[in-house]
Amino acid sequence: MDLADGLLDQPYDIYRRLRDTAPVHRITGPDGTAAWLVTRYEDVRAVLADPRLSLDKRRGTGTYKGLSLPPALDANLLNMDPPDHTRIRRLVGRAFTPRRVQQLREPIRRTADRLLDALGPHGSTDLVASYAAPLPITVICDLLGIPEGDRLDFRQWTDSLTAPDPARPHASKEAMAAMLDFLTRLVATKRREPADDLLSDLIAVRDEGDRLGEDELMSLAFLILFAGYENTVQLIGNAVLALLQHPDQLAALRKDPGRIPAAVEELARYEGPMLLAMRRFPVEDVTIAGATIPAGETVWVSLSAADRDPARFPDPDRLDLSRDASGHLSLGHGIHYCLGAPLARAETEIALTALLERFPDLALAEGELRWRSSLRARGLTALPVTY
Repeated sequence: MDLADGLLDQPYDIYRRLRDTAPVHRITGPDGTAAWLVTRYEDVRAVLADPRLSLDKRRGTGTYKGLSLPPALDANLLNMDPPDHTRIRRLVGRAFTPRRVQQLREPIRRTADRLLDALGPHGSTDLVASYAAPLPITVICDLLGIPEGDRLDFRQWTDSLTAPDPARPHASKEAMAAMLDFLTRLVATKRREPADDLLSDLIAVRDEGDRLGEDELMSLAFLILFAGYENTVQLIGNAVLALLQHPDQLAALRKDPGRIPAAVEELARYEGPMLLAMRRFPVEDVTIAGATIPAGETVWVSLSAADRDPARFPDPDRLDLSRDASGHLSLGHGIHYCLGAPLARAETEIALTALLERFPDLALAEGELRWRSSLRARGLTALPVTY
């Protein structure tokens, strides 16, 4: 089947039918090439942790195309296996430890309050543009030490990469070139004028010879920016939408805000930020749920199909904030589990807490909701609300 058929409009219906039919399907991928799609929870979880399935594109047979990055941005964790993946993840991991994230909670709350202050006590707004997007941009840019004047450009570049506009076929390449130029200049500035930020720390590690190559440095900065923004804005926006569409669940959460951290897990399971994990390439012939996949072929795993598998989560298409949603795969699993997951969780918890405290009458505005034109990412282009 063609993976694009119906997925933009009804991804969960399509994935449910695929999951119910067979655990593994031969498909035509988003780039028009043949691939294998894994849909059931236990199989997806196993694939994500299987060292025989590589993220290194050089392991592919050459049929996979995907997003073409310049070499200076391509040496990132999403294209790496151990030992390089282990080395680089260790170097940056200290920025996302539970202790470091705990220290960031107060600044995140201040940012959330400032954004809500700007909305005033009542009115209407696009909550993605005014809140869900600028909150994670501010957090990740503060972490890396990116000047405020450059942050709007960054959001536009990221949107061009994750959801290209068919009317502007060259926009993605232009965004990529602009981002590479920006990061090149930013790294040069941080070398001349280091500050108390993560990028300055990573440059110091690079320049002290801790085996972090120049392309690895640039690629790591790109990935932290890109993933730190994209996943979190979608997680926040999707969570707010799900709550507004389920007033009984929203009322229960307002009554007991202490349930918000656990609720974030169920919200992530129900409407996570990614439909598909990064593609993988078997380093040898592998058998997944009875299907033998030759070495080098492309394997996609559906996080959204797995997280709505009734064999793992009973009545999976129902949002239930009292559910134990631990073990969901919306942020990955195994050694490639989302590095920034603790930060994304904290931002979403704080964003929901501040929003529900501030606006007791928050409601969806009239109009059709539009999802981003992406087969991998799951997020709204806008979330119109009244308050």
